[in-house]
Amino acid sequence: MAAPYSMDSIDRKILALLQEDASAPVSSVAERVNLSQNACWRRIKLLEEAGIIRRRVALLDPERLGVGVTVLVCLRLMEHAPEALERFARAVRDMPEALEFYRVSGEFDYILKLQVADIAAYDRAYKKLIQSIRLADVRAFFAMEVLKRTTALPIG
Repeated sequence: MAAPYSMDSIDRKILALLQEDASAPVSSVAERVNLSQNACWRRIKLLEEAGIIRRRVALLDPERLGVGVTVLVCLRLMEHAPEALERFARAVRDMPEALEFYRVSGEFDYILKLQVADIAAYDRAYKKLIQSIRLADVRAFFAMEVLKRTTALPIG
């Protein structure tokens, strides 16, 4: 694990502003953190070079794109040989509907977050999964309501 990057309060303010709107002009960010435009730009570049800012993206509305159903899938595998696990991980990474994929401790081996159009689309994704590896248990939970959805990390 990489060592934490040493940041001051201005770096934190810059990150908070960019998490809110990554398309904000540097001039606007600089004004809000009381820096010159050049000084602010240099700090942003340093944060990028340090890997704190990994990339800047657009957040899309799943409902408007016709993929408004969020499914959390808990998976327990039948086999745990390294080559089988890699084949499974590759299959999941190749699924556009798979937004998040975690190896976890506890009762299940993996938790997967899918964004799909409907139950039929989930079923197609499920069929892709079972072609890649033998599963001992699969439990799917369909989100009924989004109570919080954010990409903003706590930055203290």
